[in-house]
Amino acid sequence: MSYPAESTPFAGAAARVRDGADHHVEARALVAEMTEEEQLGCLDGDTEFWSGIIDMVAGGYHGHPWPAAEVARLGIPGIRFADGPRGCVIGPATCFPVSMARGATFDPALEERIGEVIGTELRAMGATYTGAVCMNLLRHPGWGRAQETYGEDPHHVGEMAAALTRGLQTRVMACMKHFACNSMEEARFRVDVTVDERALHEVYLPHFRRVAMEGVASVMSAYNSVNGRWCGEDPVLLTDILRTEWGWDGFVTSDFIAGLHDPVLSVTAGLEIEMPFRQQRAQHLPDAVATGILAIEDVRHRVEATVATLLRFADVFGPAPEPSVLAAPAHRALAREAASSSMVLVRNDGALLPVTPDLGRVAVVGRLAAVANLGDGGSSDVYPPEVSTLLDGVRGAFAAAEVIHDDTDASIAEGADLAVVVVGFTKEDEGEFIDVGTSEAMMTMFPPAPPPPSAAGSAAEGSEAAVGEEPTRAPDSGTEPQPEPVPDQETFAPGGDRRTLRLHPDDEVLIRATVAVCPRTVVAVMGGSAVVMPWLEEVPATLVVWYPGMEGGTAFGDVLTGAREPGGRLPFAIPRDDADLVPWDPDVDTVVYGLFHGQWKLDRDGVVAHRPFGAGLGYTDFAVDPDSVRLRQGVPDARTGAVEVAVANEGARAGSTVVFLFAGLPSSTIARPRRRLVGFARVGLEAGARATVEVTFDLATLAVRRHGTWFQEPGPYVLDVATDAGTVIVSVVAEVSGQE
Repeated sequence: MSYPAESTPFAGAAARVRDGADHHVEARALVAEMTEEEQLGCLDGDTEFWSGIIDMVAGGYHGHPWPAAEVARLGIPGIRFADGPRGCVIGPATCFPVSMARGATFDPALEERIGEVIGTELRAMGATYTGAVCMNLLRHPGWGRAQETYGEDPHHVGEMAAALTRGLQTRVMACMKHFACNSMEEARFRVDVTVDERALHEVYLPHFRRVAMEGVASVMSAYNSVNGRWCGEDPVLLTDILRTEWGWDGFVTSDFIAGLHDPVLSVTAGLEIEMPFRQQRAQHLPDAVATGILAIEDVRHRVEATVATLLRFADVFGPAPEPSVLAAPAHRALAREAASSSMVLVRNDGALLPVTPDLGRVAVVGRLAAVANLGDGGSSDVYPPEVSTLLDGVRGAFAAAEVIHDDTDASIAEGADLAVVVVGFTKEDEGEFIDVGTSEAMMTMFPPAPPPPSAAGSAAEGSEAAVGEEPTRAPDSGTEPQPEPVPDQETFAPGGDRRTLRLHPDDEVLIRATVAVCPRTVVAVMGGSAVVMPWLEEVPATLVVWYPGMEGGTAFGDVLTGAREPGGRLPFAIPRDDADLVPWDPDVDTVVYGLFHGQWKLDRDGVVAHRPFGAGLGYTDFAVDPDSVRLRQGVPDARTGAVEVAVANEGARAGSTVVFLFAGLPSSTIARPRRRLVGFARVGLEAGARATVEVTFDLATLAVRRHGTWFQEPGPYVLDVATDAGTVIVSVVAEVSGQE
């Protein structure tokens, strides 16, 4: 929706903010003009519960934005929510590779461009606010929604999420989620995460702080509890840390439907809007205010935060683009670029890849080869107008070849010039999940059901829609589309957490059977995070292709033939065995999050990863010159600075690589990761070219949290320039004095 005409009180306040007025002062004045009913109405969604839940179950989650906090009398537009993060979830939109795939690009500039496209398409479908910035840490690869985040490292996740936020917020307000420690799926509604001060602040919050500092408009609280408090009503998370310590300026929304347990406490804790319906707060807050249990000033503080944010973003939302921008050619081209840039070549024995396109016979084996395998079937689902499958990509890349396919019969690969085995997972194996028991528990959060239409009579003709009717929504400007729900879609497909990091047994059998009859075999692994690969050394080439989006098949063909390089690097470590990682039980009610996971745990335990964090191969040879390294430390803060190093493309074709900068304090007497990622830079060079690459750093990343403050341990910090966590090229030392 477009912002109101200049005659409205909100528009006048926005104009004054544009001229330099304080947005909180202006918001406070607007809130003072509201009636108490209007103020309370800004604390939850604008859709009545029962009509809304019926609409959502019927597909409305992907059919239209979800409004909240509109006050039409004052011209306050409120928010119109639609989800992400792989594209606009409404309409025939561009479907990008999942976030984990995009994390593998280690390319914030590319991610910012993707954010701009997603934001544009969201605006075209009437949204002004999106939950696309999903950024919980990958504590364990079995997490069902791992595909929606960027990886296991806080610095990397923070930089990629900040880039997406910058891109999105050229057109919509962005929401970072789920705050905090939400790295399990099946237990998310009940699990209590015990996490000490150090682990919380040094591991599970730094990436959120990074995006808060980027100016993200909003935060969505998580379903789970942390240290015994539900996240949606935890004043430590929502006020003490987010606002007081970080100084963040924005509004907090609950996760949908089951995000609150105590509606009064959620207000005083710092949560602005219960989403997406008039639900618990609508039932309980009017009486709480009337009886003095909840102070009206607390209500006004929450509304002020929302209105102030709307004023801060008033100039972002110009006229909405036409819906014709959805899946526009330039957007699809970007999706294709992102897909090839994300694919990780983890093995290429004998330089099998790339292959020339003039082959005679290509065999494609696997049940996923001809499937439009885009990832999770829940809130992040996107419905593109068409999808290029991996089989489509092979046929397009090898247009003159005989391309044959079978789901399970490896024998078709015998005598082929090339065999491609497609294995991995789908939304049936991993993704968003709600179990029946949890759904029954949710019923206690629902308002009383309205009477059946036959008994309701004229009562159903009031402002609240009767069950089965079109849901009540905030008035629409009439200038933006209100698309119908996508037919025959599931609101939530089966999914959940993975219980093992191995492929399905049939997939492993198929890989070995194929390579036994065709030595020129490429394995393509589809999925949302790490896969343990005991068969890896038995095949000449393996690509992690993720859930690669609507142009994934075309991009796969590009990579096979060398039209594009596989640009990805692993955003996590792949172990040789599940047991090498932190314990993983998706069924627990309580769990402890500690200082070590992923590559950090492998390093601590002296276990060599099968493929370390940052690993990945390209189609050309890069060299990092150790003699060229230069360290520049900041003055007066020696914790900041940059490392410069020369990188050369010594191969015969253009290509790209990623330079990583890890830092550690070997002299430390405090338990900590041996080293942490503090910077990275993607560099692309023509054949024979050489460039100086600068990687900035801030060693405050390695500060220790204790008793509510930060302590920088003094000493010689070792900065490792590396091509992955297992391959250090050169090290330099930065001396840092201790700082509280």
